[in-house]
Amino acid sequence: MATALSIFVSACSQSSITAQQKDEQLTTSPLRATGDLGVVIERATSQVQIVNHTHNTMLSEIDGLGDLSHASIVYSRDERYAYVFGRDGGLTKIDILKDKIDKRVMQSGNSIGGAISQDGKLIAVSNYTPGGVKVFNSDTLELVATIDSTILTNKAKNDDGSPVRSKVVGLVDAPGQKFVFSLFDSHEIWIADFSKPKMELTKFEDIGLFPYDALISPDGRFYIAGLFGEDGLAKLDLWHLEKGVQRILPNYGKGDKKLPVYKMPHLEGWAMAGDYAFLPAVGKHSVLVVDTNTWLQVAEIPAHSQPIFVMAQPDNRQIWVNFAFPDNNTIQVFNTETFELVKTLTPGPAVLHMEFTPRGENVWISVRDSNEVHVYDTATQTLIDKLPVKSPSGIFFTNRAHQIGL
Repeated sequence: MATALSIFVSACSQSSITAQQKDEQLTTSPLRATGDLGVVIERATSQVQIVNHTHNTMLSEIDGLGDLSHASIVYSRDERYAYVFGRDGGLTKIDILKDKIDKRVMQSGNSIGGAISQDGKLIAVSNYTPGGVKVFNSDTLELVATIDSTILTNKAKNDDGSPVRSKVVGLVDAPGQKFVFSLFDSHEIWIADFSKPKMELTKFEDIGLFPYDALISPDGRFYIAGLFGEDGLAKLDLWHLEKGVQRILPNYGKGDKKLPVYKMPHLEGWAMAGDYAFLPAVGKHSVLVVDTNTWLQVAEIPAHSQPIFVMAQPDNRQIWVNFAFPDNNTIQVFNTETFELVKTLTPGPAVLHMEFTPRGENVWISVRDSNEVHVYDTATQTLIDKLPVKSPSGIFFTNRAHQIGL
């Protein structure tokens, strides 16, 4: 009995010490919540900055991420991990609580973005070279599926007569454990459904010439692809696939450009506010206003120059617009009810990206050529902070983890 009692007492003592050590560890290493964190791309240095948007602070810098010239990010459901899609084909999983790379794979020669599935278990990457889509386990980054985009018809062939593997663009997540994407070279939109034990593909052909980018509406219903080879956009209603792909805005696009197009707008830069979509007019100094009930243009807002991103505040009261080179030092803010100009700002050379804090009180703006990120109060449009960042481009806050298509 004495021996058993002494063992019991010793075990309790060890348990007590372990709990005390845990408390001391928490005291010396404060917990960091993820809800007000974000990642800023430093496009010229293969680095990213982890930031806090409550206190406007830089927390850490992580390097070794390869070519970030067109990098984008999605987040895990718990907001702990950021998945960085590099232009060199690198897929990097960053632990933003431990400030380090968790895993990294080189999955292609040239990639152009990606998405995370509805359940957070799959990461899909769209590729220019060699084309197609690769899908990975979000935990281990092990390859789960390869979607071959080889064109098996006579639409396109290489010089040696072999089939072309189409470049894939406009990859987004959609409800129902689906990924939707466009094939540039074969003029198609595909849906990859991972909700069943075996992945199923649904293909829509002849959707318009050379889709170059796409977006999905915030509710996950409409997938819209821009067309590089002609005017107009291709719209797919994911609630009614039987209707097929429909053409909308026949006067919008590259084919009817009024001015030299210095940079094609990213369709992810559309703003949807209330019953309207606000989109950058290609080759024109204006923002187009579209009624999303009819998908007809109802207004055109004169702007400073050729718009690139047209982004709505979370409350949808205002849209913020940046512009293509050589007028990319300017931001304009417009009212979404009256379409009137609220204010013109000049943050500095090469304004590339904007990101609103989750409730919209502030907006962060990357000013690449002055190596700064500027923070503005959205109510007054006044500058409240400047943060040093090397050649910043994309800014991505963790609340994106809970938004469709982001």
